[in-house]
Order: sequence, then structure tokens, then C-alpha cells
Amino acid sequence: MKKNIQSLLKGTFLVNDDAFKNWRFIIFLSLLALVMIGSGHTADKKVHSIAHLSNEVKELKSEYLDVRKQLTQIKMESKITAAMVKRGLLPSNMPPQKIIITKK
Repeated sequence: MKKNIQSLLKGTFLVNDDAFKNWRFIIFLSLLALVMIGSGHTADKKVHSIAHLSNEVKELKSEYLDVRKQLTQIKMESKITAAMVKRGLLPSNMPPQKIIITKK
């Protein structure tokens, strides 16, 4: 066991006769580490994108509520009547009448 630890520390396992197997394994582990790092960065980008989109959705919902409130206020009969008085149109004093047509 002591010999294995010494060969590991000295690096003789990289230059002996079976070194090709060791180098292939080291290169494989290095590529695997690079793939893991890349996927971690991709996941972080997605998390940041989701957070940004969530904030944008909240802002748009708030804007929608404000516009709906303004529309409700503009559609009120009193506001419409006041706007039409400025143009010279007054509300009718007589209620509307139903017209019935009978076919002969």
C-alpha cells in the first residue's frame, strides 16, 4: 500500500508501461468535469432567466390592473355625461321607447 501511495505522489503511474490506460482515464475524467461545469453554467443561466421573466410578469400584471382600473373609471356614466356636456350634448329627459312592428 505504501508503494502505491508513493507511485501516486511521484507520478510514476503516468510514465510506466501501462500509462496509456491511465492517460485515457484521466482525459475521460477531465472531459466529464468540463461537461459538468458547462451544464452547471447552463442551469444557472436558466434560473436567472426564469427570475427575470417572473419579475416581468409581475410588472405586466400590475400594469394590466392599473389600465383596467382607469378603463372602469372612464366607462362610468357620470364621466361620459360630463364629457358630452362639454361638447354640447345633454342626456335625454324622455326614456327610450320600444318600437313594435307587426307583420300583416
